[in-house]
Amino acid sequence: MSNKLSVLLEQNGVLLLDGATGTNLFGMGLQSGDSPEFWNVDHPDRIAKHYRSFIDAGSDVVLTNTFGGTAYRLKLHDGQDRVQELNVAAAKILCEQVAASGRDVVVAGSMGPTGEILEPAGSVTIEEAQAAFTEQALALKAGGVDVLWIETISSLEESHAAIRGASAAGLPIVLTLSIDTNGRTMMGVTAADLVNLQRELEVPLLAFGTNCGVGAAEVVAAIMNMQKTADENQMDTVLVAKGNCGIPEWVNGEISYSGTPELMATYAKLAMDAGAQIIGGCCGTTPGHVAAMRAAIDDHNKGNSPDIQHVIDTLGSVTAGAQAQLKGDQSVEGGAVSKGRRGGRSRRR
Repeated sequence: MSNKLSVLLEQNGVLLLDGATGTNLFGMGLQSGDSPEFWNVDHPDRIAKHYRSFIDAGSDVVLTNTFGGTAYRLKLHDGQDRVQELNVAAAKILCEQVAASGRDVVVAGSMGPTGEILEPAGSVTIEEAQAAFTEQALALKAGGVDVLWIETISSLEESHAAIRGASAAGLPIVLTLSIDTNGRTMMGVTAADLVNLQRELEVPLLAFGTNCGVGAAEVVAAIMNMQKTADENQMDTVLVAKGNCGIPEWVNGEISYSGTPELMATYAKLAMDAGAQIIGGCCGTTPGHVAAMRAAIDDHNKGNSPDIQHVIDTLGSVTAGAQAQLKGDQSVEGGAVSKGRRGGRSRRR
């Protein structure tokens, strides 16, 4: 399939993603508990400024402000009937900013989880979730996105629902899981499980990987585990790393992330060495961090995959589960982490 994302990957080898949506919108006045997606209509100037800040920082791929754009998530704000309106608006604003910038930037339609637990663990069926993802995907396509970007998923069931739903739009699809529980997602999915999922999919993914989670070190470890599994199975992959900007801390009544531009620049180089070809920042990542990552990627030639101890010494703690998986042991449970400079958990946005 010929598409903008594949073309840029072929040209550049490694692409830079954007940073956090929620973190930056909070800085513009978004209040906790409000729907960021409503701003696509209520404050389009602020959404345009948000997009343009990451375009100007050097991002090759920018995500739309539609993470909570399914009917399930919008229902929390009595907006379940506004899926088409809000997703189309978000995509059109980003397309306009890309065109005005004069840069060749991929418009990626963000699709986050429904927030529901799917069968068999929950009550929502795969078919019901699929229908919600289809509705959002078609709206994003109508707004002009180049690719559908499914992110922060925790279960294989919702992965299948999201991919099947997104496939109705006929656009390239990217999937990232949030690995945040001792080398696994909240629903127990490992990095290796995500790689092996590719054999089960009716629609192939253009790229897959991990976002959000515990911190930058854990994201690099997850990429190392994905690359290891792909190599063992002789699979060609395009891996995505979108790590949080350090660890969240409560400072003066607000959530603040510990990562500096220097740390995120180092993370970008280590993620590149580990095998990621699309690299960005999640929670806490500002345009300033992304600009530092741009400079680091442009100045770095891919090296050998890093030693896990080097990742720990440089970026912070890596859970015991993730380390065990690198050694081929998928059975480690519990929350123990190795000694390092940072540890903890974070959530998307």
